[in-house]
Amino acid sequence: MEKGKISSLQMAIMMYPGIVATAILSVPSITAKYAKTDFWLSPILASLIGYMTVYIAYKLHKLYPKQTVIQFSEQIIGRFAGKIIGFLFLVFYIQITGNMLRQYAEFVVDSFLVNTPISLIIALMALLCSFIVRGGLEALGRAAQLFFPIFTLPLLFLIILVFPDFEFKNIFPILGEGMMPPIKGAIVPGGWFTEFFLITFFLPFLTDQKKGMKYGMMTVFVVMMTLVVVNLIVLFILGLATSFKVYPLMSVGRYISLGGFFEHLESAVMAIWVVGAFIKISVFYYGIALGTAQWLNLSDYRPIVWSLGILLVIFSFWSLPSTVELHKYSVGTFPLLGLLIQMIIPLFLLGIAVMRKRKRQGSE
Repeated sequence: MEKGKISSLQMAIMMYPGIVATAILSVPSITAKYAKTDFWLSPILASLIGYMTVYIAYKLHKLYPKQTVIQFSEQIIGRFAGKIIGFLFLVFYIQITGNMLRQYAEFVVDSFLVNTPISLIIALMALLCSFIVRGGLEALGRAAQLFFPIFTLPLLFLIILVFPDFEFKNIFPILGEGMMPPIKGAIVPGGWFTEFFLITFFLPFLTDQKKGMKYGMMTVFVVMMTLVVVNLIVLFILGLATSFKVYPLMSVGRYISLGGFFEHLESAVMAIWVVGAFIKISVFYYGIALGTAQWLNLSDYRPIVWSLGILLVIFSFWSLPSTVELHKYSVGTFPLLGLLIQMIIPLFLLGIAVMRKRKRQGSE
């Protein structure tokens, strides 16, 4: 079905913006509501979920090295129950990818293209991602490599320009109210870290499969450090006002004024968001296309890419009809649902798979 191959490094480059892209814009303000000035600590705690998710995904891959979660679910708990689990995964990924499209379009329309219909922004992004998904896994890996500098360099540029305006005193008091606020603040970014389970769709196609876990863990660490740095930047510039901003990093970009020449660099944040959203949506879109084809026992996923694109556009409007509902879903529903679908259910599958393997070894 998928004859392309990618390296572990390419997988890491695909997953990094796949997690960071949406998290750096909205998560700082959400986390700050719970953790106050300690919200920079929350990604460190949330990353524990990411490490656990990568570990579970890799252990399942070791037991079923040539299969994705859609396939080995049927091997572990039987065809009927496995189909139900596979269907849950696909519906979950279709919904959150539709939400990504909606969130991307909301940001672009609210911040820049205020007179452009949101449906046009969503449709164009879905169309662009459809082309890269139809190109296959290798095309997706190369695109991620190509756009990776465009995603990371504006963030470094932003840090350098706002550094003179840092108010380092904003970080104090550290843990003034104990550990509970950062722990509460870690719940929402924890939902983003569960998305690392998506590597189950890439591990079977690695050219260096033994390095899969190593690069997966390294990506979790780099994502965690990126979120900590972004949160610190926002904290040093905005302080306690962070929790009142919808997109704190955008506010930081507008704060820049250097020699009357570099001013209001929202375009840097825009570049991070557009490129990151493109890679993230494409990665999830690919997982949906491959998983759907495997669930339907098709020989190729490419013929259904366009149909799935239309479905994603529909879900972007149908599942959450307003911005308020999208925010409520991101804060309340998604972290818990992500934990259930992408960590608890895989852990359950891993437990059964390990017991069945030991039982077979014992009978021999």
